[in-house]
Amino acid sequence: MSVVRPKKNLGQHFLTDQNIARKIVDSLGNEIPDVLEIGPGMGVLTQYLLQRNEINLHVIEIDRESVAYLKQHFPQLSNIYEEDFLKAGIENRFSGKFNIIGNFPYNISSQIFFRILAVRNRVPEVVGMVQKEVAERIASKHGNKSYGILSVLLQAFYDIEYLFTVSEHVFLPPPKVKSAVIRLKRNNVELLPCDEKLFTSVVKAAFNQRRKMLRNSLREICEEVPEKFAGKRPEQLSVSDFIEITQLIENLIKN
Repeated sequence: MSVVRPKKNLGQHFLTDQNIARKIVDSLGNEIPDVLEIGPGMGVLTQYLLQRNEINLHVIEIDRESVAYLKQHFPQLSNIYEEDFLKAGIENRFSGKFNIIGNFPYNISSQIFFRILAVRNRVPEVVGMVQKEVAERIASKHGNKSYGILSVLLQAFYDIEYLFTVSEHVFLPPPKVKSAVIRLKRNNVELLPCDEKLFTSVVKAAFNQRRKMLRNSLREICEEVPEKFAGKRPEQLSVSDFIEITQLIENLIKN
């Protein structure tokens, strides 16, 4: 397959190693037939996804040249959306649940995951290639320096697996960083046992001042931070701890 150099402003690096492309596609389960590929580019993953007969493939691509290429080289691909995943109500294209896969553009990968969180009950599984640092952050457990906002919010609703690292030398153009492939599988948590908006606010406020103790970083949300957590820093709290502190703060605010 020929590879076209991507436009720089899209933040996309095209994978050229076919073995890795197969490995990424093979990492996606087959329990859900509808699959959305984000940012297919020149179709390096698409070609192998189309070989899986159990999959009903949809792709969303913002670059007009890539869309034209896909239509020309994959005439059997009928569901091509020339749209911005971050702005499109893509979930409306599906009648039920759908899985997501893709080589996510590095400059918007975090935003992609936040968008997926917004429709999490429709998306049981995600396989994505992202910057290695982002993958480590998402998969990180509490107590690690890489643990942060995305770690907590995604792990509240998904089981995360760091699958494998990808060298920068298998891309065109080569990125300045290594990449990694991660897999997210929806857990059994339908709703958090706390106010979810407050939970998100607590997590973001805590990590936005991660060097401070929670008694200081959460002061704008709650003047009297619960003593159990007041002297801790955000990376010390597990997902369940963040749920508990949100419950405590919620009670304090109500009273």
